[in-house]
Amino acid sequence: MATLPNPLPDPAAAGLDLPPGSLVDATLDGPWHEPLLWYADGAADQGDWAGLRAAGRRVGLLPVLVTGGQRDQWPEAWDLSPNSASYPGDHDPEEVLAGYWTDYADDELGDAAPADGASGEPGDGANGKPETGSGSGSGSAGAWPGLAPVPAREAAEDPDTAAAGIVAVVADDADLWLGGTRMALVPARRSADIPAAIGWTGAVNHENDVARLCAVLRSWEDRYDARVVVLGFDTMIVSVGRPPATMEEARALAAEHYAFCPDNIDQSPPYDLDAYAEKAVLDQDAWSFWWD
Repeated sequence: MATLPNPLPDPAAAGLDLPPGSLVDATLDGPWHEPLLWYADGAADQGDWAGLRAAGRRVGLLPVLVTGGQRDQWPEAWDLSPNSASYPGDHDPEEVLAGYWTDYADDELGDAAPADGASGEPGDGANGKPETGSGSGSGSAGAWPGLAPVPAREAAEDPDTAAAGIVAVVADDADLWLGGTRMALVPARRSADIPAAIGWTGAVNHENDVARLCAVLRSWEDRYDARVVVLGFDTMIVSVGRPPATMEEARALAAEHYAFCPDNIDQSPPYDLDAYAEKAVLDQDAWSFWWD
C-alpha cells in the first residue's frame, strides 16, 4: 500500500474551485480504480500555489508542480505504478541510504583515488570517476558515513513559505529550463509521500519501490524542512527551508544525495562530491535530482 487510504475526492463535490484540468488514473497496468492526481490544463501561475494548498488541505490534498520536460511527457505518460509502491513509514531512511551506499558508492567511488604514480584531471579519480572528498573518505567510498546532522542554523521561515518561494521561481522561469509546469493536487498527508501516493517511477533504474525514497524525503522534511515541489517523468525538485550552512554539514549531506541519486554526481561535471557539496548543497534553498 503506497499510502494510508486517502482517495482523491471529486473536486466539484468537495467544493474546490479549480481551474480547468484533468484527473489522472493511467498506470502501467491500465486505469487505476481511482484518480491518482489532478493537474491543470494550463501553465502554472505562481499565485495559484497558496490558494491550492489552503483549499486542498481541507480534503487531504497537497500541491506539487508537474512538468512535461523537454519531451512533453505529462502525468498520463509517466508510467505510474501505484501497485509497486509500499508505505514510506515502513522503511528506515538510514537503512535505505546505507543500502544504496553499499550498492553504488563502493562500485562508483571505491577506486576513485589514483594509484601510486597515476594522475587524473582535477576532481577526477584515475578512472574518471568522482572523488568522495573529505566528507566521505577522500578517494575511497569506505563505510556508510551515517545520516548528516540537523543543521545548526535555525530556519529563516516556515517550510511551506519557503516552498512557495521556490514554486514562484520555477513557475516564472519554467519554460526556460523545465519545458513548462502545471499545478497539481495529490492525495497525500505529507509532502514527502507525494511520489509514493501516485506510484511515481522516475527513479525506477535506481529503485523499484519509490516509497523507500519517500522514507528519505521524510527524514529530509524533519532535518531540513524539505518539501517536494516539482515532479517530472524522471526529475524532482525539493525546496529546503533549513539548508546546511557549513561545508562540514554540506559534505555529510552530499553523501546522502549520492546514495539517493547517484546520477546527480556520476553523470554531472565535475563528478566530485566535495564540489557538489559546495555548489549544490551548501546554503542552497532547492535541491534538484534526475535519474537516467
